[in-house]
Amino acid sequence: MEEGRFLQWGVFRSLLAILQWWGFNVTVIIMNKWIFQKLDFKFPLSVSCVHFICSSIGAYLVIKVLKLKPLIAVDPEDRWKRIFPMSFVFCINIVLGNVSLRYIPVSFMQTIKSFTPATTVFLQWLVWRKYFDRRIWASLVPIVGGILLTSVTELSFNMFGFSAALFGCLATSTKTILAESLLHGYKFDSINTVYYMAPFATMILGVPALLLEGNGVMDWFHAHPAPWAALIIIFSSGVLAFCLNFSIFYVIHSTTAVTFNVAGNLKVAVAVLISWLIFRNPISGLNAVGCGITLLGCTFYGYVRHMLSQQTPGTPRTPRTPRKKMELLPLVNNEKLDDKV
Repeated sequence: MEEGRFLQWGVFRSLLAILQWWGFNVTVIIMNKWIFQKLDFKFPLSVSCVHFICSSIGAYLVIKVLKLKPLIAVDPEDRWKRIFPMSFVFCINIVLGNVSLRYIPVSFMQTIKSFTPATTVFLQWLVWRKYFDRRIWASLVPIVGGILLTSVTELSFNMFGFSAALFGCLATSTKTILAESLLHGYKFDSINTVYYMAPFATMILGVPALLLEGNGVMDWFHAHPAPWAALIIIFSSGVLAFCLNFSIFYVIHSTTAVTFNVAGNLKVAVAVLISWLIFRNPISGLNAVGCGITLLGCTFYGYVRHMLSQQTPGTPRTPRTPRKKMELLPLVNNEKLDDKV
């Protein structure tokens, strides 16, 4: 009886964690699109900067004031040698995501974002000469095919937005690869990651945002009929962006890797559906099929990665001896943190 109740509580806790993660993630995406499209606040650098500021404050409150999460100590020298380069890529990743959201529909942007596993595998193979099982390469075929089908059938296609989303995938992959070497020795969770990286990202982005968008923001403020109400919405999206990071920490500790992977792909489908219901962007039948193929491919990729990770220790995974010192470094699993803002 006790075991049954414990199992039921575990299932309920996992479901609750997934639902709140979906809620924060979809809400942040929809709010950002609403800010760009409905509020006519067409300044992605400024929106990203607001998110970084809110995340910096939120992480400080959680770790230093409320002490809900212990601080992972980092050497001062490592903050500049390791954390700063990661923060730079982290900043580019978030900015490109918001830029793409400014020009293309949520459905298209989310589908392209699902291309990240393919770019990660390709970069690791190309730059680090890392070996991958043939099943990994085979699992990428439906992802690439689905992205191609979605792109050629997208009715609201915009080359600039498409390019920003695609380079955003490359930035996410680069962040994951760099984390394996630069963050070696540090077991960061999503909250500590934001605590260290968000202030650096604010510092990196603050000056460009002020120089490139400062005058435009002031003109928008004077021309908008209800600027203060709009600013509340903009800063609320920043608060929710931090809450999304906290929800990722909760869902990672409440679910298995397989559940997390499946829930992540279903989350994309939920975001696409809700965005279509709100913004009514045109979606063709073939476009929907391409999106579905991509999500199924991502699920299959996650399943293959999980099955290979369960191999018996000592099972050969690479036919050659590492040639570079970098390849000898232990890997840090940061895949679950790719969704953070």
